[in-house]
Amino acid sequence: MAYSYEPHYFEDFEVGEEFISVGRTVTESDFVMHSALSGDWTELHTNKEYAQEQEFGERIAHGPMTFVQATGFVYRTGIVERTAVAFLGMNYMDLPNPVTIGDTLQLEMEVTEKKELSRDDAGLVVLDCVMENQEDTVVFEGDMKFLIKRKSADEDAE
Repeated sequence: MAYSYEPHYFEDFEVGEEFISVGRTVTESDFVMHSALSGDWTELHTNKEYAQEQEFGERIAHGPMTFVQATGFVYRTGIVERTAVAFLGMNYMDLPNPVTIGDTLQLEMEVTEKKELSRDDAGLVVLDCVMENQEDTVVFEGDMKFLIKRKSADEDAE
């Protein structure tokens, strides 16, 4: 399966269509940058000695950081490049296993819903997403709702 795709307009998405992202290894810098941006310096994420004595035996990623990684993978595929009007939220999100420094993550997506809306320039596309690490352990599951431009909206703008 390809790792890089052309931008998709609302009309291009098909229910059942699948996409897969590139992989990316999580680094200590990711932990530090997320802590700095969010202001969350909880020791479970930032204190190696403390984390070693806790349930997971090492530092684990912030839950929101795991979610942010997943959204980044969606954008990195290229499918919503310049066609996403807005991220509208999620119906569900689960983080069944932790992400640790050194994990290599990859996201698989499936279009589960495509819905016409009252506006004529965009429609709703829902992607069901599963992110796994290098051991095929699921670390993120959720659906992401996007408002996606119609082709005609871009043509009208020209």
